[in-house]
Amino acid sequence: MLNKVILIGRLTQNPELRYTPSGMQVATFTLALNRIYNNRQGEKVEDTTFIDIVVWQKIAESCAKYLSKGSLVAVDGRLQSRSYDDKQGIRRKVVEVVANDVRFLNSAKDSRGSVASGNKIAEDEHFASEISFNEEDIPF
Repeated sequence: MLNKVILIGRLTQNPELRYTPSGMQVATFTLALNRIYNNRQGEKVEDTTFIDIVVWQKIAESCAKYLSKGSLVAVDGRLQSRSYDDKQGIRRKVVEVVANDVRFLNSAKDSRGSVASGNKIAEDEHFASEISFNEEDIPF
């Protein structure tokens, strides 16, 4: 079986960093994925999908520190579904992506909002400070 997801999109808000009771870091954020296509009348239509992302441990801390609303990122992970009971006792189902890797695709910013140096980002092997691509490079 294969469960692999690769997404490129922009954060809809700043990541939310929390800690489990055992002290493990977990961050969550939502990615907006835009798709432009031609409808049957030949008109360009833009469609946006919103995907919830969960990251753990050091990657979670780095995301919380360097990402903010509007940041462009690539996420590599797996799809996960889970259920829970809300405050009214209604059973809810959630589908989210659990990220194994998050790549920064635009200039990283430190917690004060200034552009971080390349060396600062390069210290974390999970991130690249700048990667350029165009949509023709994407194989799907």
